[in-house]
Amino acid sequence: KTSVLLACAVKIGALLGGASEEEAQKLYEFGEKLGLAFQLQDDYLDVYGDFKTFGKRIGGDILCNKKTFMLINALNHATTDQRKELDEWLSATECDEEQKISVVTRLFTEIGVDAMARERIGEYFLQAKQCLSNVNLPEERKRLLGEYALQLLGRQS
Repeated sequence: KTSVLLACAVKIGALLGGASEEEAQKLYEFGEKLGLAFQLQDDYLDVYGDFKTFGKRIGGDILCNKKTFMLINALNHATTDQRKELDEWLSATECDEEQKISVVTRLFTEIGVDAMARERIGEYFLQAKQCLSNVNLPEERKRLLGEYALQLLGRQS
């Protein structure tokens, strides 16, 4: 949802600004890749972020068993023992919230989904930059979009 919303906003702006359909589509692809990077970073920061800088409770996705990139990849790459432990926490109807966040975060790290997420964020960002470089606009206008992308992804843990 996030990536399509951003992509549509960029494309609409391009069309309203007089861009051709082809150039608007290139900008759509830029917005889509940037939105994917942003959403994945949001999922990452929900697990590994700092409340003071992230601005929302850490571990909320874990507590509601949200099917994020992090959880899906943890389930797909877990050893038998790790999968069993994850499944126990996912099926628990009542538990200590802080303990669940702590254990699931530990499992995510052991499985390596933190590194997978950081790598994928970087890949999406590079794809977004490539899409932007393919747009036939003056460099100054592309520079502003590039700066926006950096600001959007500049949120820190």
